Amino acid sequence: MKGIKKSLTEEYLYLDFSHQMEGCIFPLHTSVTLFLLSYCDCKIFKVGLVLTKESTDISLKNVVPQDVEIQIISKQELPAIVQNCCLPAVVEKPDNFCRAGLAVVLRHIIQKSYEADPSKKEILELLGFKKTCLKACAEVSQWTRLCELTIPLAIENFLKESSDQHPTIPAEILQLERKLSEPVRVHNDDKLRRQKLKQQKAAGVGPAHAKSKVLRQETSEELDSSSKSLELQVAFSKLAVYEEPATTNREPSHIRKAKASDLPPLEHVFAEGLYFTLADIVLLPCIHHFLAIICKKLSEKLIEFPLLAAWYQRIQEVPRVKTAASQCGIQFLHLPELLTTLKEQDANLSEVPGVEEQNDASFLGGPRPTMTKLMEKGIEVMFSPHPCPTWTLDWNSLPAAVSPKEGKMSSDRALRKQQQLNNLVYVVTSQAKPGDRIVDFCSGGGHVGIVLAHMLPSCQVTLIENKELSLIRAKKRSDELGLSNIWFIQANMEYFTGMFNIGVALHACGVATDMVIEHCIKTRAAFVTCPCCYGFIQNTSKFNFPKSEQFKKTLSYKEHMILCRFADQTAVQLPAQRRLIGKQCMCLVDLDRARAAEERGYSVQVISMEPESCSPKNNMIVGVPI
Repeated sequence: MKGIKKSLTEEYLYLDFSHQMEGCIFPLHTSVTLFLLSYCDCKIFKVGLVLTKESTDISLKNVVPQDVEIQIISKQELPAIVQNCCLPAVVEKPDNFCRAGLAVVLRHIIQKSYEADPSKKEILELLGFKKTCLKACAEVSQWTRLCELTIPLAIENFLKESSDQHPTIPAEILQLERKLSEPVRVHNDDKLRRQKLKQQKAAGVGPAHAKSKVLRQETSEELDSSSKSLELQVAFSKLAVYEEPATTNREPSHIRKAKASDLPPLEHVFAEGLYFTLADIVLLPCIHHFLAIICKKLSEKLIEFPLLAAWYQRIQEVPRVKTAASQCGIQFLHLPELLTTLKEQDANLSEVPGVEEQNDASFLGGPRPTMTKLMEKGIEVMFSPHPCPTWTLDWNSLPAAVSPKEGKMSSDRALRKQQQLNNLVYVVTSQAKPGDRIVDFCSGGGHVGIVLAHMLPSCQVTLIENKELSLIRAKKRSDELGLSNIWFIQANMEYFTGMFNIGVALHACGVATDMVIEHCIKTRAAFVTCPCCYGFIQNTSKFNFPKSEQFKKTLSYKEHMILCRFADQTAVQLPAQRRLIGKQCMCLVDLDRARAAEERGYSVQVISMEPESCSPKNNMIVGVPI
């Protein structure tokens, strides 16, 4: 079929299309995105369903929102920038600014829907308190990872296994059930808990009775104003289903004086707590398909998910949800009423590796015992010589938009940023060849990428950043310069799938530096990174520390974390001796990163930037594939 007709004013949304099952489009990321478009009544985007395999039997009737212009296209018809990203993706014309990944794309749809009709404030409320719902990237936030990645993937695998007699319940579903049992924390937590205590006292019930009542599958039709829980009052008042609970009267003395530890916890109404958010939108198509299989093949298992079932019933009471769901092929199930209270879940819930050890932050003593231990194994603080310590760009001859001074920072800070850029730009320009693709990971406002694009017009430079406003500022500077060899991608770096020759990152925070190095190694690209925020380093679902075999044989995880903690103590206001120890710890942490890359076929140097005063975090790790 023909591709989507190009326009300078519209945005194009590209979604994977693998197959249809029971009236819904798969993969689930596509179903979720279409459900949000329907809920927001969003007609802003031209939508392209991208075939992941050849298919001749495609029917979009009753599975996509009405009035949304949709066309079927092939991967070859995608704009070049989108071909380098995981779908879903949104691209702005002229095809050099792309948003990729489920959470980023969904947040953008919400923002655009609200901008198109500011009277729809409930749409903006989907982003939650301080507009942070699913904003943190999946590598940092376990909650984002659960909603955006692991639950949709687990449900898709569960559906594939459902042809078996007894498919295995995904661990991620057990994790979500457990998450729904945890106390809710909100910004006005104390005030609401005192109201709940007052409600319980007035009803003459204890906390245990109150909890068993909340866990039932209550809906707005079942509840009159006197029987609904405080959580439901608060949640549905925001959705204009109920009137907001009266809070003007001063609480009785015994309620005001109650200790915080004696206040009843708030319980989940929706996925993130009391309020309907984007997380509920993401989870609904996934949980719907899970419950459909449970009811059909494993009905005896339903009793193990009372909170999930209650959430599924309750979400149907949210205005427009049923209508939006039906337009996307989701016909809600009629679940049997579950009168049981919360059951104890399987304790062997899969968690991110090392979480328990991470939470134990009781480090005793300084880093010297750890450093001594390394020295005894022949591992000492050692920097490679700087290849050209006095080299500098001629900043005065460059266009104003190239300089970091354009990034609204003080003159002193702009000078230090220029000095940092001198170091990175020298190394990259020394390695780059005409036609090379260079990726500026965690690009922020584009200080590195814009200089490189200007200095290397024969190379293609891509800026990847998760923060939208930073990338918009970078694009504005690029437009002023008239750069034609630069792309902007708002996404987590793992959603960038393109090939490249050199990866660069200036002050990528914590494990983001390790993610950059890993991305480069998988692509066999050279890397130039300047790490930051060593104190935020911790084991994740992808990385365990120490990383190299040499360090693993010498240090435990906790000992390595001691190095990371003290590596952050390099601020200029600290005593000179402490800064020196901090610099040594930085070097050792980065040597572990270097050794790990060397074990995978790289030649790696840890270099101290010049002048060292350009930043308290002044190490460069430079790796070249052998």
